[in-house]
Amino acid sequence: MFLKQFSAMLFVTFVSTNGFAASVWKVSSEQHMLYIGGTIHALTPEDYPLPKEYDQAFQAADKIVLETDMLAVKDHSFRQKLLAKMTYADGTTLSEVLRPSTYAALHTHLAKRNIAISMFASYKPALVAVTLSMIELQKLGFTHIGVDQFYANLASEQGKPQSWLETPEQQIAFLMKLGKPDENTMLEYALQDIQNMPKMLDILRKTWREGDMLGMEKVAITDFKSNYPDIYQDLLVTRNNNWLPLIEQMLQDPVLEFVMVGVLHLSGPDSVLIKLQDQGYKIEKL
Repeated sequence: MFLKQFSAMLFVTFVSTNGFAASVWKVSSEQHMLYIGGTIHALTPEDYPLPKEYDQAFQAADKIVLETDMLAVKDHSFRQKLLAKMTYADGTTLSEVLRPSTYAALHTHLAKRNIAISMFASYKPALVAVTLSMIELQKLGFTHIGVDQFYANLASEQGKPQSWLETPEQQIAFLMKLGKPDENTMLEYALQDIQNMPKMLDILRKTWREGDMLGMEKVAITDFKSNYPDIYQDLLVTRNNNWLPLIEQMLQDPVLEFVMVGVLHLSGPDSVLIKLQDQGYKIEKL
């Protein structure tokens, strides 16, 4: 769930790290504007209330745009579809797919948490990685809905239109591709990430609340890009590139949108904010 530069000099031209300000920006052209905010997909109860800038953008917007359809991904049929795509149906087992060293590391990790590795026998490595992260988040107290779900619920209550940048099926397709061709490396990354998770999450929450994208880049992007370039490309860069023309199209219509995406998509050299700035759009923090 939480997965971890062009020049910091360029980045600092529009990201202030002094004082407290949320991860919400105004993006504007000569004709139009929209808001874009960074989300964290799971939070603790202590993270609420959210920074006021989110509510400011939400109230001003005619429409919210999320990564995907939050109602659809909660539906039982979506979960069935996900399991069908992310588990082996031909008798293949996880132990046959992973290197012995990777499988042993997974076994050790699960044993420390009193979880039988046999529960994951039919899981593909990408689903194992996601499940491990979800288990760890629960263990660390991240039991509350994230920013995106909070505003999806609020928009539904208020009758505010919603749309999304990816369909649930596209998200499944990205998960299926994650880590290929070497799924061992992807799972090894997940296990390493989990070891660093308590410390990293504290820093991520702080940089997210402050809108400190330079700080987030240092803790979550730099090593990720360097050590796992293929996963970085699939998880962040490809999707950012796919979203850019959709966001630019929104900057041509009369509707005022509030776009909300995972905050790592707004940090680092390949971020959505950098790509928009490179296209000549003005970026201002709320």
